[in-house]
Amino acid sequence: MEDNLKLLSAFDGEVRCESPNNRLDRFTGILIYKGKNYVLDHDRLILRGCIIRNTDWCYGLVIFTGPDTKLMQNSGKSTFKRTHIDHLMNVLVLWIFLFLGSMCFVLAVGHCIWESKKGYYFQDFLPWKEYVSSSAVSAVLIFWSYFIILNTVVPISLYVSVEIIRLGNSFYINWDRRMFYELKNTPARACTTTLNEELGQVKYVFSDKTGTLTQNIMIFNKCSINGKFYGVVYDKNGQRVEVSEKTEKVDFSYNRLADPKFSFYDKTLVEAVKRGDRWVHLFFLSLSLCHTVIPEEKVEGELTYQAQSPDEGALVTAARNFGFVFRSRTSETIMVVEMGETRIYQLLAILDFNSVRKRMSVIVRTPEDRVMLFCKGADTILCHLLHPSCRSLRDVTMEHLDDFASDGLRTLMVAYRELDNAFFQDWSRKHSEAYLSLENREDKISMVCEEIEKDLTLLGATAIDDKLQDGVPETIITLNKAKIKIWVLTGDKQETAVNIAYACNIFEDEMDGMFIVEGKDDETVRQELRSAREKMKPESLLESDPVNSYLTTNPRMPFKIPEEMPNGNYGLIINGYSLAHALEGNLELELLRTACMCKGVICCRLTPLQKAQVVELVKRYKKVVTLAIGDGANDVSMIKAAHIGVGINGQEGMQAMLNSDYTFSQFRYLQRLLLVHGRWSYNRMCKFLSYFFYKNFAFTLVHFWYAFYSGFSAQTVYDTWFITFYNLVYTSLPVLGLSLFDQDVNETWSLRFPELYEPGQHNLYFNKKEFVKCLMHGIYSSLVLFFIPMGTVYNSVRSDGKEISDYQSFSMIVQTSLLCVVTVQIALETTYWTMISHIFTWGSLGFYFCILFFLYSDGLCLMFPNIFQFLGVARNTLNLPQMWLGIVLSVVLCMLPVIGYQFLKPLFWPVSVDKIIDRIHHCMRHPLPHPSRTKWKHASSQRSAYAFSHKQGFGALITSGKTMRAKMSKKNSFPFKK
Repeated sequence: MEDNLKLLSAFDGEVRCESPNNRLDRFTGILIYKGKNYVLDHDRLILRGCIIRNTDWCYGLVIFTGPDTKLMQNSGKSTFKRTHIDHLMNVLVLWIFLFLGSMCFVLAVGHCIWESKKGYYFQDFLPWKEYVSSSAVSAVLIFWSYFIILNTVVPISLYVSVEIIRLGNSFYINWDRRMFYELKNTPARACTTTLNEELGQVKYVFSDKTGTLTQNIMIFNKCSINGKFYGVVYDKNGQRVEVSEKTEKVDFSYNRLADPKFSFYDKTLVEAVKRGDRWVHLFFLSLSLCHTVIPEEKVEGELTYQAQSPDEGALVTAARNFGFVFRSRTSETIMVVEMGETRIYQLLAILDFNSVRKRMSVIVRTPEDRVMLFCKGADTILCHLLHPSCRSLRDVTMEHLDDFASDGLRTLMVAYRELDNAFFQDWSRKHSEAYLSLENREDKISMVCEEIEKDLTLLGATAIDDKLQDGVPETIITLNKAKIKIWVLTGDKQETAVNIAYACNIFEDEMDGMFIVEGKDDETVRQELRSAREKMKPESLLESDPVNSYLTTNPRMPFKIPEEMPNGNYGLIINGYSLAHALEGNLELELLRTACMCKGVICCRLTPLQKAQVVELVKRYKKVVTLAIGDGANDVSMIKAAHIGVGINGQEGMQAMLNSDYTFSQFRYLQRLLLVHGRWSYNRMCKFLSYFFYKNFAFTLVHFWYAFYSGFSAQTVYDTWFITFYNLVYTSLPVLGLSLFDQDVNETWSLRFPELYEPGQHNLYFNKKEFVKCLMHGIYSSLVLFFIPMGTVYNSVRSDGKEISDYQSFSMIVQTSLLCVVTVQIALETTYWTMISHIFTWGSLGFYFCILFFLYSDGLCLMFPNIFQFLGVARNTLNLPQMWLGIVLSVVLCMLPVIGYQFLKPLFWPVSVDKIIDRIHHCMRHPLPHPSRTKWKHASSQRSAYAFSHKQGFGALITSGKTMRAKMSKKNSFPFKK
């Protein structure tokens, strides 16, 4: 049809397919056209958001739209995220309202009793209003009067202050130069201001792998060819040299098509290529032919490879630099420039990769008319397909593969076979029949492929380095010390994910066991999970186990699963297919209990929706703070599902960043985000809330005690201007200074002692228990603040014999004592003093005395006598020794319990943090030498079975010719006769 729209308009086919679902790897349908049925599978389905490359024209039919598309079916719901402290504050405010109502009720009852017994008989002096017919009616009115007076106990300004504090702490993240990535010129960014303190409470981190833990940049590092090890550099004395920036690189100037970005350091491999070593030439010819890469050459000599996996791009680039340049391809041919000579190979077949075969092969006809099969794949598979004559070579190569694996490299074997022409023609007929079959197509194709992929001759093995991002192993070790568990949720292959897990210290060789869950049905998955749990904690399978008992009595009630301690360090690996069974029914609790007992968890081959389901599972039953971090669009669902979402500015677009709460460019910045900014934000917020509730209780409850001495008349203790300025001016700046600048320890100690992070995970610094302590402390302080001044001025006289026990003098003594007490209280809470802290704290107290003389000045009171009624009170009261005695006694009595508790708590009720703080103080007095920076190197002996992120379906796509430009087909037509 090409671009003929008339032919397209005449197309009248009918498509019958499955209903919309979220399975990205499956699609079932048929196209009925002119009475014939054509199979439609997932290889013919383009997902929403895909980009079509190297295509002049194409026609498509939209199957699903909008929310019915597979990607939208996998997307998570957008929810407004609120912190645990937000939910707690809402509950506490409700408690305070109930407390306020109960206080007003008590005072209203007291008023009713007082009016009945005393007020009734004093109506000549205290007449009732005309609308008050009885003491009960008066009590109802007084209830609402006290509701207005005591409403300051309700923290109306709390939410505004909280948002200001969060905004300030968000700026600290944005301004942090140590989270600025110079290579991309990108700073860390807080996209929200509502989750800062939640950063100090994270218990589980769910991380993507490729692009998050790794750089997603593959580098050809080492290889083994015909039993010889290449990639190691030796000096003149034969001593092995570690590769560094100063190491001399191999000179590829002899190859004008070489990639200038490619680096290799072992010159012996280049020498072998130049002297025409047959096995080395076959090895690199195999790499240049056995792949599904699409080349682009917009400018003569400047090749760009479009590879469907970074691994393939690295291998083809390596072959290119060593003189075997993959130049172009059509659906029938492959052009390779071999050591400067252009050669064209006829592409006869591509035996595509799948997760069962763990290998891919190409069959080509050489210009000499020889039929050759080149194969690359997992060593565990290819070892069984080799010719018996390769046994000794296989053993040597396997030793080399072990060395590669010990460095955490991604490995695969390379082999070839020369085919008899008649044998190939017979096999080609069988392959065509299997490919066109409608039933069990994949099984039939696999069986046919096995017939030809045998008796292979081993060429060697490759080792690709998928470099971890800088600082990833150190970051994960630090987070583990902070009791943060890290789960890797990836769509990549199991072997690749496990390799990376060992490289970045999620898994260790010293682990007591590794469990792999790969069951294909519910019962098998259940048995695998229970056998793993039996080894880690046998008693967890008994009916007497607390969790099992609760499940028996409350099978449908969601509850918090407690932490279960295993008898060692274990790791868990589960694939997406098994996870689909584990997330159904009561198996999800089996999965969760097993996984949470493991030190590290790897979930591989997951869909985006499954990533979100794993996060939701932990949130639902563990009731802890979760954080998800990723860099691609497939991580968006996981990022949305977690309490906190972090986007990495990587190679896979902006979707993750646009949907995240915090963004930065390197995984290593996560430890600073959590252990420094998160812990500081949590500590500051907890101190702020404790102090805020305390000062409000101490301020308001003085009215309650005064009611018993004022006939429950709803008279305030304080001057109205003091009530107005108390939260707005006098106490606002000190608490903001505490909440924005306080640090119990600096950032260096926060990172050096990650154990300091643990209290936030258990929410120890502010919870319902701490709130009750604030209430009791406020009640005690209000008692002291009322009765000490009262005892001080009761029946007291000045030096001239005049009484000082008047209402206004008493009011001023009480309010001055209150402000001094709360100022000293916040000074005791402050652990990190700056000039701003001093100005805010002591300046606010000084400002109070300054404004006191202004508000109580003669001029202001004479000009506005109805507004400013405390004429001369400041001048007359501040020179009284009774006042200063009352202030000193109030401060001392209020602070003694606080100081005593802070002194005795570490002695009689010590927690781990107290011991760490003592160690820090000791280290500050006796400085230790700075710890030397060690280079982390993976030393695992475990090897991936097939560390190659390849996908099925690209072979058929290439041989169909749909990816090739029409002009390319004409330009590179195969010259041989068929």
